[in-house]
Amino acid sequence: MAAVQVLRSEWTKIRSVASTMWTLSLAVVVTVALGTLVSALANSQYANMPLRERLSFDPTVISFAGMTLGQLAMTVFGVLVVSTEYSTGTIRVSLAAVPRRGTFLFGKVAVAAVLALVAGLVTSFAAFFLGQAALGPHRAALGDPGVLRAVLGGGLYMTLIAVFSLGVATMLRSPLLSLGILMPFFFLISNVLGNVDATKKIGRFLPDQAGSRIMQVVPRMGDDTPYGPWTGLGIMALWVLAALAGGYVLLKRRDAQ
Repeated sequence: MAAVQVLRSEWTKIRSVASTMWTLSLAVVVTVALGTLVSALANSQYANMPLRERLSFDPTVISFAGMTLGQLAMTVFGVLVVSTEYSTGTIRVSLAAVPRRGTFLFGKVAVAAVLALVAGLVTSFAAFFLGQAALGPHRAALGDPGVLRAVLGGGLYMTLIAVFSLGVATMLRSPLLSLGILMPFFFLISNVLGNVDATKKIGRFLPDQAGSRIMQVVPRMGDDTPYGPWTGLGIMALWVLAALAGGYVLLKRRDAQ
């Protein structure tokens, strides 16, 4: 099957599964809504903040406060793109139609990445503009140094989360197993390793910890992270490539059972 036909097929499959499209919509809504709410609260409490917090106040990051929930939705989206076919058994038909495993996986990654990127950029820009409106006099402007990079980076970050999850799901094949590993990894293990002094130097190189630096504009006081925003996103991209490579190797070596 030609590459264009594979892309059309994958687009049809993703679009026809209501849960995947609803998950993307949920990523947009919850991220923007929570970011706006937190921004409004930060505006109302700014006068009561200690001086240390005011000096490191980052209005751009504040507007991305809902990104954690958006990340959750993107993780589910990435898993569903692959695991739905395994759970329903249609993966056998798909691989019979596209026997070349690389072409098959490329089609899924390409379509999922484009959808995730569109949703991620819409989410990031909407969260920023609404969040800054809620911050009132403490807001940042898109033209301020580092702000546009952070907003664009927010969309890229959400895209990489989805594609990383897709790669992991390709390796594991099971939606329950994939989510059972990814959810604790992103929302428990990574946070613990990144905030405990003994493991902080390791945690900062995990995909979400490294990638999220792209959304920071104002440096945190006492932050000694040895890389910048784009390098952090590059580290995350390496994790994504590793997950996709693992998925490709296992997909090529085993049956679709």
